[in-house]
Amino acid sequence: MKSFWLVKQEPSSYSWSDFIGEDHTSWTGVRNYAARNSLRKMQKGDEVLFYHSGEDKAVVGIAKVVRTAYPDPTAKEGDWSTVDLAALKPLRRSVTLREIKGNLRLKGIPLIRQSRLSVMPLAEAAFREIVKMGTDPESS
Repeated sequence: MKSFWLVKQEPSSYSWSDFIGEDHTSWTGVRNYAARNSLRKMQKGDEVLFYHSGEDKAVVGIAKVVRTAYPDPTAKEGDWSTVDLAALKPLRRSVTLREIKGNLRLKGIPLIRQSRLSVMPLAEAAFREIVKMGTDPESS
């Protein structure tokens, strides 16, 4: 069964534009146990929202998992994992954190409850609602 996720990245470090330019990437550098455990649960074909953290604070695109968890080659020590993600498509418009917080259907999602987590699961309904907000001009 397919699962749904959200990954966060500071656009000055790695932006959606960088991701699109590469087509796919290894999601390295995660050094939080809860986020690592989420990476390890990801399966090939799972859908992923790409979120710009920092000043932007908005979901900007959709990706998918193309390789399941394997040891993170950037880890100097410890038991850390990475997955490979492929860019699918940008959202028609970014969905800001403010909009997400203002949507009652998204109340309680990990992005709001655990805002510092860089990789988090999403219920399918929450994933679909955010995608709808980013593609439907009437949702703004």
